This record gives sequence, C-alpha cells and structure tokens, in this order.
Amino acid sequence: MRLAPLYQQDREQATQQGIEQGERLVVENLLKVRFGELDNELQPIISSLVALPPEEFTPLLLQLSREELIARFS
Repeated sequence: MRLAPLYQQDREQATQQGIEQGERLVVENLLKVRFGELDNELQPIISSLVALPPEEFTPLLLQLSREELIARFS
C-alpha cells in the first residue's frame, strides 16, 4: 500500500482550501472597508464573488458601487 499519493492528494486539497479561505477573507474585508458591515444584501454575494478568479473580483470590488455589485451578483 502506497501512502505517498494519498498524502499528496490530502496536501493539495488542504492547500486549495486555504487559498479559497484566503480569497473569501479578502472579498469580505474589501466589502467591509468600502461599505461598512456586511448586511443581508451583501452577505449572499460573497460566494459568487469568490467563485471568480482574484484578477476578476478585485477590480469589481474596487470599482462597482454597492448597488451595482448587488444587482450583478444577486
């Protein structure tokens, strides 16, 4: 039985989860800085934003208004 491939797979999965958590934190922090607390309108769009690559979600978070973000990702 070879454990190396299983270990490598678990390590890659943990790395990917860490990246996704980091991106979520970036999105949440940018929204908080721009618009204050994350209310019931902003909270649901976070998952949609995080699904985009960082090079796509970053300019959107910096350029679009609160209303534009909600309309685009609701």
